[in-house]
Amino acid sequence: MYVTDASALFRLLGDDARLRILRLLAAERLNVTELTGILGIAQSGVSRHLGMLREHGLVQEQREGGFSYYRVPPPDARNGHQALWALLDAQFSASAGDGAARADRARLKEVLRLRKESFATHGDLRQLVPGRSWAAWARALGHLLPAWDVADLGCGEGYLTVEAARWANRVVAVDRSADVLGRARALARRRRVRNIAWTRGELEALPLDDASVDVALLSQALHHAADPARALAEAVRVTRPGGRILVLDLRTHDQTWVQERLGDQWLGFDDGVLEKLLKGAGLEHVKVTTGARLTGDPFTVLVASGQKAEG
Repeated sequence: MYVTDASALFRLLGDDARLRILRLLAAERLNVTELTGILGIAQSGVSRHLGMLREHGLVQEQREGGFSYYRVPPPDARNGHQALWALLDAQFSASAGDGAARADRARLKEVLRLRKESFATHGDLRQLVPGRSWAAWARALGHLLPAWDVADLGCGEGYLTVEAARWANRVVAVDRSADVLGRARALARRRRVRNIAWTRGELEALPLDDASVDVALLSQALHHAADPARALAEAVRVTRPGGRILVLDLRTHDQTWVQERLGDQWLGFDDGVLEKLLKGAGLEHVKVTTGARLTGDPFTVLVASGQKAEG
């Protein structure tokens, strides 16, 4: 390697974002969108970094299923960079316990979970069943449900809202962010869903009438509430006697990066704490179960429900 080549290579590796990319790609092949979600930097920046790394032979591009995936070269195709990769591998191993590295790994696990749940290959080619998907199952189960009035509290960008609207009589969706509600409205327009009312408001002070819905949903919303007990009390207030509260949230975890990056107020809830919160809001027949977890993923989804007393 000429001195000028070595100088360019070491300048390339002097960037933290590019080292993070290499550490991630040493663990898993990823596409640009997935890397953008993990790294939290603009897609154009990720693409630029990948181009530079590819130019120096440190990453390879593969086309698959309409996507371009990137990975580090296998050991037998490292273009004379074996010594460099030995150094990088040692550095990645030594820094595995670093907070930033752990946060990147946690986000990587979430990306892999989402990829698996897309059911493009159902995670296992031996189990490939054309047409199988969670979305189809959710819509099928919706055929069995009454045409309830539903509140989606902390609706975010409206994906659950739109799915609920397929079987509900009407849905009222509440979120504190006007920008997020704007994106949710646009999604509903694209899906031609019209039985949704979009309302800006706080979980702790819902802009809804008493006893106005049959079901209140809080999907990954409670850990954003400044006062979860108050948020649940409000959900109960707007629910009719005999109605249901359904909560999907995270079990207690140690991923503190979600507070700065995602605005989480709470690092999840212990099973017993979540059960106590629902009972404290006056709900009956409370159940708390495990929803989903990928092996090695720091995030476990809890599903909890309860019923408002009749009359």
